[in-house]
Parts: sequence; structure tokens; C-alpha cells
Amino acid sequence: MNNQESYKYLYKIDSPADIRSMSKTELVELADEIRKFLIDTISQTGGHFAGSLGVVELTIALHKVFDTPNDLIVWDTGHQAYPHKILTGRRDKMHTIRQLNGLSGFLKRNESEYDTFGAGHAATSLSAALGMATAADLNNEDKKVIAVIGDGAMTNGMAYEAMNNSGMLKKNLIVVLNDNQMSISPNVWQISNYFTNITAHPEYNRFKGAIWELTGKLDQFGDRLRKTAARLESGIKSIITPGMLFESLGFRYFGPFNGHNLPKLIQTFENIKDYTGPILVHINTKKGKGYKPAEDHTTEFHGISPFDKITGKTLPKKPGAPSYTSVFGNTLVKLMEQDKRLVGITAAMPDGTGMSIVQKAFPDRYFDVGIAEEHAVTFAAGLATQNIKPVVAIYSTFMQRAIDQIVHDIALQKLNVILALDRGGLVGADGPTHHGVFDLTYLRMMPHMVVMAPKDENEFRHMLYTADKYEEGPIAIRYPRGSGVGVPLDDELHTIKIGEAEKISEGKDVALLAVGLMVNYAATAVNMLRAENISAELINMRFIKPLDTETLDYIASKFDKVVTLEENSIVGGFGSGVIEYFEDKSYKNEVLRIGLPDEFVEHGTQKELHELLKIDPQGIKERVTSFLAKKVSKTKAG
Repeated sequence: MNNQESYKYLYKIDSPADIRSMSKTELVELADEIRKFLIDTISQTGGHFAGSLGVVELTIALHKVFDTPNDLIVWDTGHQAYPHKILTGRRDKMHTIRQLNGLSGFLKRNESEYDTFGAGHAATSLSAALGMATAADLNNEDKKVIAVIGDGAMTNGMAYEAMNNSGMLKKNLIVVLNDNQMSISPNVWQISNYFTNITAHPEYNRFKGAIWELTGKLDQFGDRLRKTAARLESGIKSIITPGMLFESLGFRYFGPFNGHNLPKLIQTFENIKDYTGPILVHINTKKGKGYKPAEDHTTEFHGISPFDKITGKTLPKKPGAPSYTSVFGNTLVKLMEQDKRLVGITAAMPDGTGMSIVQKAFPDRYFDVGIAEEHAVTFAAGLATQNIKPVVAIYSTFMQRAIDQIVHDIALQKLNVILALDRGGLVGADGPTHHGVFDLTYLRMMPHMVVMAPKDENEFRHMLYTADKYEEGPIAIRYPRGSGVGVPLDDELHTIKIGEAEKISEGKDVALLAVGLMVNYAATAVNMLRAENISAELINMRFIKPLDTETLDYIASKFDKVVTLEENSIVGGFGSGVIEYFEDKSYKNEVLRIGLPDEFVEHGTQKELHELLKIDPQGIKERVTSFLAKKVSKTKAG
């Protein structure tokens, strides 16, 4: 993959200790080599790319100055941690990143002692680092603790909760604010624009220019005045920049510095590493630094599939069905044309959720609240109290951050909010921090909540239409990552009766009750079972809540054995709901729940994980066959 002979320094680095004897000039060359290595590697594997290119110098400086792993570096999220992985003994495994049994795309405590905290969600680093700094005091240990957080994560309230607490506790903590004006999509952090807007204002610059012109005519006295004016300007900046905010929270503020000036970064960290109390170092970096396609298209190169490293173009894929994300965006635009109450809300993921389509069509009815899922949900609740119908599109894994807000601000008040949970189920290479495998469980426990999961992209469109027409409270739709099934899309949309299932095929030996993606897997398994003379009846339950109890009564009376299928944690999900209903009705049917195990599932392709966990058609066929082979110990319902 990589020609070692083309690297002067990189293949001599097996741990951070190896860079501490290198000169600053050699380290600058190493930075160039790391970027080359990243381009060569990630162009073939895919992965989180632009963010990692932007922190090469920062990563080298931190490991040069601080005594890692004794000193602790806490990276926020981990999108930008590829250079960190390279420098901490994982260079030769980088070609396995995000692949089954390969390196994680994020930080992982059991992968390396240098990975001090595992995270895939933003704005956790400050809280975790403060905990570590406090523990160092409690354990009487001499450790430096450094948290690296991006400006995009500063839109999340948890970051400010941690900073407030840091200022109160006054622990020895260094925070590096990596300011690249981006999270994934362009940043909506208002504070980052504050000083820029003031210093770019025409009146400010006219005033500054007039003073500069006047003092230029006053010889030596003018020179002294210019120096005074420069100091005055610097003082004004210290008042009106974000430094004022951080100072008010109890941090000593340094910066902003050029985050690509490696000697300056090293000097800065050497100067401040022994300071006591909370320190904030503000650096400016460029996302995608050193690779022009990534610099020009940072959003596309945040996380990317394999690409041509010369052109920057992703490798062509076979044409297929539209993605659920694009179907969502296009359908929502169609609905918004008809229903003026509808608005779209996303939490810093307009492209990932399809809300960018809404943004283009209805910019005045589109809201990106930043990485602030909790706020997004309560913001939607406020809109709903005033006869606006918000559609909140957030990945399933990130919606977990707003469970309290869904419960108390939406469900309790029975507000008409539509929750669109993209990436429901196993998402593949991003792994356990991003799998959306708990939503059916946490949503079905909430009173007043309706929960749907479509079997294909056409049914998904009808569910969105149904959600728009539903006026009895909150309603959630969870749908998988990736392409749809490829079915034709109906021209006209229609409502689906709330809580009504759909029979897919008739059978006599066993009933398969499936939701979402598992309906199509089960349909394939039904054909495989038929080849073994097993007749299975397949029901697309569609609604996790409310359950179609008429259909469940019918199934309980017809079949001794029932199988539930879902791409959700087996604990408390759809299958649990079916068992609970059977228990309430005193039905005695045997129920096999097929779903995801009560454990965190590692990364790999969706296909690999489905096969590994035996929820693919072959696995379903095998498990149903084994289930039927067991002696019936209970009698079916009467």
C-alpha cells in the first residue's frame, strides 16, 4: 500500500517517545509525511479524512511536549485522531481502519493505552478530561491532562457545563480549542463569528485606517502613536473575542495561534504546560489541510469512501436504489409544499440527514441548531405549541442524547412533533458509537408515542405522509442507513392506519412478525424455508407502538410458535412488546426473538455484521428451523 522507502522519518516512529528527540525541522518534515501517508491510505480504505489532515501539527506537538501515555490526551469525538493512531504504534494497521476486526475509526480504550477515552459523540472531551484531572489529584499522581475539542462541538451545551465546572474546581487542565470553522458541515457556532464580524465591519476598519493614515504623517511621534494604537487594538480584541468568554468561565486564555505552525505550537505548549489551573489554548486550523480536494470540499471529505487520490473523486459505485436519506429529503419537500406548518430541524447534519434538500427548497423553514440534539428537540416542542409542525431529523445514535427532552418536553405534553431517526439499526464501519440499536426500546417506553419502521423506501414515504396528517401527539419513524430496496415509488401518497400491520405471505407452520429492514430479510428466509417444506406466514408489523393487537390475537390463535424480527437490541424492543402482550392476554405461544444481542456490536460492513449476528436471511432460516425442531412445550392460544 505504502512504499516505505519514500518516507524518511515515518517508519522510524513506533511510539511518541521516538519523536521527542527529533528537531523541529525534522518534525515539520514528519508532518508532511503523515499527510502523504493519510492520503495514500484513506484513498484506498475510506474513512474520516479532512479532520485528521487538519490536526497533524497539533498531534505532533502534543506528543512531543507531553509525556504520553502518562500524560493524558482526550480527543473529542475521534474523527480527527488518525495522526494520533499513526504516532502511537498503529501505523502498520491503518489499512484495516473501520473494517471488521481492524482498527476502530474512533478512539478505543482497549485498542491502545494512548486512547484515554472512547467517544463517537461530540463534546464529551472536556467533562472526561476534568474527571481525569480530578482523579489525578485524588490519586496524588503527577499527570498533565489535555482535552482537544473542535469549534463545532462548542455548539453543544455539555461543553459549557464542563467549562463552568472546571472554572469552579480549578483543576490543572489544558483545553485545546481546534477552531476550523467547521464541525461536519459549515459551523453554526455564533461565538466563532463574533470577533470576525466586528473586525470586518466597515466602520471599525474605517476608524482603524484613519488612525493609521494620520499617525503615518507624524514622524517619530506618529510611530509611538501607532504602537499605542496597536496595543489599544489588541486590548479591544481581548475584550470582544471569545477569550473574554473563556476568561469569565475561569480559564486562562491563550491565542488564537496558527495551528499549522508546528514550532510555534511546540513553544506554546512548552510555555504553558506547567501552569496551574484551567488553561485554554485557541488554535486556528484548516480542515483538509495539505490536500486541495479536501480543503475545497471539507463536508464531502469529512468521512469519505475510497477515492482517487489524484482527482479526489470517490470511486464509482454501481447505480442502485435511492438512499433512505434522499427519499426522506425529497418527500419532506413535497409535503412542505402542501403543508405550510411543516419545518425541518437538524443538529449539524444537513447532508447526512437529507435536510440539505429542504434547506435549498425552503431556507426560511429550515433550522440547523448545531451539535445540540437536546436543544433541537425542545426547540421543536416550542414550535409545536404554536401550531407549527416540526420534523426533527437526527441519527438514531445521536437522538439518544435527547431522551429526556423527548419524554418531558414532547411526549408528556403530547405535542405534534415528527421524529425522523436516520441510521436506525447497524450502520457498519462507524461501529458501536454510531449503531442506532436502542431507539425502538427507548421510544416504545414513552406514553403518547407512535413508533413506525418501514419495510422499504415506498412505505417510508407513506409513513412520512401519515406522520404529517397525524394530530394526536408525537410520532417517530426509524429507518436504516444506505440504499432502499429498489421498489417503485407511488405517485400519490396515502396514510397508513395507525397500528395496522400488513400480511406479506400466508403460512401454516410458523409466524414471522417483522419490522423495518427485517421484513425483506424475512421474506427471503420464507422462500428458503419453503424449500425445506416449512410454511411460514410473514407479517409486516410496521408499528412498534401501538402494536396491531387484532393481528397478534389472530397469530396467537393460529400458530404454536411465533418469531419476532427486528434490527434493534433484543432487550426491551419490538419482540419484548409482543411477549408482553401475549403475557397480558395469558397466551401460551412459544416466541423466538431475533434481534441484536445484549452487547455492543463492533464495526464492519452492514452485510458482515448481519451475517455474523445471524439476522441475515440465511441466519433467520437456520434459527427458525432450529426453533421449529424443538418440542412444543406450550399450547397455543385458544
